[in-house]
Amino acid sequence: MKYDEAINYIENVGKFGMNLGLERIRRLCELMGNPQDNLKFIHIAGTNGKGSTSAFVSSILEEEGYKVGVYTSPYIERFTERIRINKDEISEVDVVKYIELIIPLIERIVKEGFENPTEFEIITALAFKYFYDKKVDFVVLEVGLGGRYDATNVVNPLVSVITTISYDHMNVLGDTLDKIAYEKAGIIKPNKPLVLYPQMEEARDVIINVANQNNSKIYFVESLIPKINQNSVDGIKFNISGYKEYKNLHINLLGEHQVYNSLTSIMTIEALRDLGINISNKSIYEGLKNAKWPGRFEILNKNPYIVLDGGHNIQGIESLVKSVKHYFEGSKVKIVVGMLKDKEYIKMIEMLFKASDEFITVTPDSPRALKSYELRDIIISYGKNAIAAKDVEEAVKMGLDLVKGNDVLLFCGSLYMIGHARSILKKVLN
Repeated sequence: MKYDEAINYIENVGKFGMNLGLERIRRLCELMGNPQDNLKFIHIAGTNGKGSTSAFVSSILEEEGYKVGVYTSPYIERFTERIRINKDEISEVDVVKYIELIIPLIERIVKEGFENPTEFEIITALAFKYFYDKKVDFVVLEVGLGGRYDATNVVNPLVSVITTISYDHMNVLGDTLDKIAYEKAGIIKPNKPLVLYPQMEEARDVIINVANQNNSKIYFVESLIPKINQNSVDGIKFNISGYKEYKNLHINLLGEHQVYNSLTSIMTIEALRDLGINISNKSIYEGLKNAKWPGRFEILNKNPYIVLDGGHNIQGIESLVKSVKHYFEGSKVKIVVGMLKDKEYIKMIEMLFKASDEFITVTPDSPRALKSYELRDIIISYGKNAIAAKDVEEAVKMGLDLVKGNDVLLFCGSLYMIGHARSILKKVLN
């Protein structure tokens, strides 16, 4: 089997859709010898901020000298980004090796009367086996969707982490914050600590209730109080007081929300320390500073500024607009945007008008994509300027022709689209 064939196999399984439930992944793991039972997990759920929090936590543990597996989704440019050890992505050779191992197990499961495991279940099982074989010290494990019935929820973690919760995937998780919070709270395990990002009251109440039922000690992120000293395109410098004190911390992930994601990661480290795991303050400082997370308010170029942001729900776009106004006050901003039709795209476009009134629209590479001309017509109906590009290549070219000096060219609205744009831009800019 070649790498492309392995990826095709995984993607074709996608036609089985999203069947929530843990029986298939449990059986698949069982046939592999339950590798997940011999790994130490930091399990992270939430609507936004999972990836950035994962990046901070894994970077800190790495600085301490640990071998850290990281499992995230979706990818930006390459499938192999989803499964990493320290900074190294899984090799294409290993992807093939583990898919070849898994295929006969899937055939056996189906013969036993189970439904076919989903794409996400197969990749999750693959990651567990890979991390086990590579003898990692810790795995930072990001939930795919929700929590309770997510394929990652077959693990018994050292600590569970819930980042910010807002409205997304309502068709699956429920249409109220308390329903969504209940699904996320499904990752809380008996007698295992929970790190909790500041939440709106209805979500907070649900999560605290589930934590109490599980006798989980809660580490409240709001008990760390940040004071920002500098917030520019060169990074954010801040102090922390309250539950613990830290002076002169520095992060290079931009946006005020990243300060709170870094506080979540520090609280996660405090929970691990309380379990007797050695992590020095030096590793916290260095790990925060060195953490990278592509496609999250990522500045690819200065003069003109080229910015990529994967925000694709109301809360994500709100943070993005706030960051654009903060970092680029007085600059002309042009936006290349693509969106999915199952998102609240009207509200998100209205929010983006606060940052710009010049747009290039594209169709993201997804069956759920909103067509570029549909998005263009919506924007024009508000009296703003918009051109529909035929594809991402054309959008990049059009965008680059529009900006100069300290102008800003922003790509946003869909992770599918910014991944494609990032690949093209890297070639063009080099």
